[in-house]
Amino acid sequence: MSTVKLTVNGKAVAVDVEDRTLLVHVLRDHLNLTGTHVGCDTSQCGACVVHVDGRAVKSCTMLAGQADGASITTIEGIAKGDELHPMQAAFRDNHGLQCGYCTPGMIMSAIDIVHRHGGQLDEATVRSELEGNICRCTGYHNIVKAVLDAAGRMKVSQAAE
Repeated sequence: MSTVKLTVNGKAVAVDVEDRTLLVHVLRDHLNLTGTHVGCDTSQCGACVVHVDGRAVKSCTMLAGQADGASITTIEGIAKGDELHPMQAAFRDNHGLQCGYCTPGMIMSAIDIVHRHGGQLDEATVRSELEGNICRCTGYHNIVKAVLDAAGRMKVSQAAE
């Protein structure tokens, strides 16, 4: 057993886990942050994407010990109280979800895409960047619309801060 110390959604936590424990299981099973989904167990689907020190990571591919000392942001940590993150609002407004299973990972990946590409974002880039996230329901059209819409919203909200 090892003690892993993390900052999760702005709160310091320490969790005793077996050395083979994956980050996704720490989040879901130890911290009860069940918005991070386990979809495929093979890192194919992207349902488990979280931000580790500001970068999108498939949490089913990372041992909890590898994240020791890191700052983790999950889908539960991106809204400001009752105010949705601009990406969440754009997914809602553009009907970028159906069953919702992939949505948390999709949103976390999309935020990372916008942060890395900013104003240089276009439909082809979004489609290419989201290849690591699988959605069985939507056909991706409205997801792409949502990401492009949110990119504009995020630029506006960052300028206002």
